[in-house]
This record gives sequence, structure tokens and C-alpha cells, in this order.
Amino acid sequence: MRADRLVATLLLMQARGRVTAAELAAELEVSNATARRDLEALSAAGVPVYPQPGRGGGWSLVGGARTDLSGLTSAEAQALFLVAGPASSVAPQIKSALRKLVRALPQTFRAEAEAAAESTIVDTAGWGEDPKDRPGLVATLQQAVVAQVRVRLSYRKRGETPKERLVDPWGLVDKDGIWYFIAGTDDGRRTFRLDRITGVTPTGTPSSRPAGFELAGAWGEVVTAMEERRSETSASVLVPTRFLKVFQHQHGRHCTVVEDRGELTLVELTAPRPLDIARNVAGWGGLITVESPEVEEHLARIGAELVSRYRRAAPASPAGS
Repeated sequence: MRADRLVATLLLMQARGRVTAAELAAELEVSNATARRDLEALSAAGVPVYPQPGRGGGWSLVGGARTDLSGLTSAEAQALFLVAGPASSVAPQIKSALRKLVRALPQTFRAEAEAAAESTIVDTAGWGEDPKDRPGLVATLQQAVVAQVRVRLSYRKRGETPKERLVDPWGLVDKDGIWYFIAGTDDGRRTFRLDRITGVTPTGTPSSRPAGFELAGAWGEVVTAMEERRSETSASVLVPTRFLKVFQHQHGRHCTVVEDRGELTLVELTAPRPLDIARNVAGWGGLITVESPEVEEHLARIGAELVSRYRRAAPASPAGS
């Protein structure tokens, strides 16, 4: 049984007052049975966690009890706040609970615990990409952010060979399964995709960060700039309603529902150029209808290229037929 999951359970209970095993299972991405066993284990260990039977029941911390984290080591405190910190970016009540829990830590641990909690945020709105497995470099970069030491990156831009960069680590962002690393460089703030980082070496040299820096605010600026570049062109598209959720997942926030027409739904797609929209939807073939002359022209050209390359010669007719 993972200690970090048990403490995360307490964080949720302190924030909400009462939870059901099903709610806890959904939050922590475990089975209902595992969530129930965790709650029972906390109760057996002497934590005042008790079930409330009947309709509308659940599990509660009796008397508004609060955990005492003074028994944690420095490493355990960091691990706890690394686990719980990202949840605070999507659940304000967790952020409030973390602030209270910091005060329960020994004074010498508080700065690193707070840095751990603020090292990573979660942005659940996707950009239409398929989620990937958590990169193995996340833990190394999180530790560099918490310890405030510079790192040497080996980074590969699209279509280029990897190059080394010496950077100041400021924070990480999990954007719907795609990870980004925000850092300071000689050229100012830069954002790196973790799936393009081929190596990380901590230098041991202290890093610097602007006074008053907030990861959430910095990421908001990155998203705004990206959205402006990605939304310069729009096109109306008719999508079969039964496939709407799949289509929305594929295109993320660049797909906006305009009108429900029963079996069809009208949506608006945005992208930097008409060609980008055409490339993004070409795989849907005749399932969708694009209502934009510029995009239609690109789709027609793409279709003609595919036909020219992949159409097989018609079989010869039998002799005498």
C-alpha cells in the first residue's frame, strides 16, 4: 500500500469533508476495492476516519481532524507534495489543503515541500494529440526544479539534430498527457517538449528564477501565444453526431460545436492555415463535409495525389469478352 496514496486520501477528505469510496477511486485512479481498503487501513491505524452509513453517506474525518505530518522525513515530504501538488492546479480545494498541510511540516522542510507542490501543473485541455506515457525524465526534472539547480539538456527540434542547452528549470506541465518543461535560458523563457528531450544532466550549479514567478501564469501565456498561432484560419465542418466525441478528442480545443442538426453536427475547426485543416481532416474521407472553399481545394489536391499514387490498374478483361 503506497503511503503517498494514503496521504492523498487524507488531502481529499480534508478538502471535501466527506467522500465515498467510488469518488476516491475516481480521483486516485484506483479500483473501488482499493479505495475502500485504504480507508479501512487509515481507520485501523488510528486516524479518525469513519464510515457514515445510509443514503448520502460516505467516509469522513471525525471532528474536522487534521493530519500531523511532523513525522515525515525531508524526502518523504517532497514525495508527498510532488504527488499532491499537480492536483491542486485543477482542484482549488486541494491547493487550500496543501497550504494547511505545509504548516504541519517541520520548518526546515517547508520550502522544499512548497517548491515540490508548485513544480508541476496539470492542463486537461488537449491540443488534439494522443496522450503518451509519462516520460521517464519527469522525476529528474522535478527534482531539479525543487533543488533549484541548472540542468544541461540535449534537445531535438523537429527535423534537426539534438543540441545541448544549459537552462534554469522553472516547472513542468502535463497537458492532457503531453509534457512540457518551462525553463530560463540566455534567450529568455523557453518551453521544451519532453518527448524531444534526449538527455538531462543536473550540473549542481544553483539556478535562478524571476522574482514572483508563477508557473500557472507563465503557462497561461504560453497557451495564449500557441492558440493565436494555431487559430488563424477557421472552417465549418459537418460531422456525423455519432462520431462527434471522437472528432472533438482528435482536434481538442480547436473544435467548437456550432449547431446540432440531429444526425449531423456543425463544428468550427481552427488551425494556422487552410492546408493544416485539410491535412488534419483528410483521414475522415467521406464521413465529413467541409464547408470552406479554401480547405476544399486542398482536400481535392490531397485526394488526387493519393489516387494517383495508390490506385491499382484495373484488371484486364478476359479474352473474347
